[in-house]
Amino acid sequence: MHGHGEYKMPGGKLVVADVAIDRGRLAQVAVSGDFFLEPDEALDAINAALAGQSADADADVLAAVVQAALPVQVRMYGISADAVAVAVRRAIDAAEAA
Repeated sequence: MHGHGEYKMPGGKLVVADVAIDRGRLAQVAVSGDFFLEPDEALDAINAALAGQSADADADVLAAVVQAALPVQVRMYGISADAVAVAVRRAIDAAEAA
């Protein structure tokens, strides 16, 4: 199953998530949007941390996973771990509805 989700963070930027679900788990996750992260590798860390998570995980769990994956020196501009989680959760819901 594949899903696409979007979330416009209030006062921030658009976060887009595309996910593939296999056997109840996120097999692939690709987060993108018009936000900025420093360093650039932080996006890879976010995608990798979300891959393997349960498709049943709520937004709070997903946000915690994202936050835990990011080193303290990462700077997020126009995005937050919560915004990523909402976009991913919407992508999961879209995949399950298809």
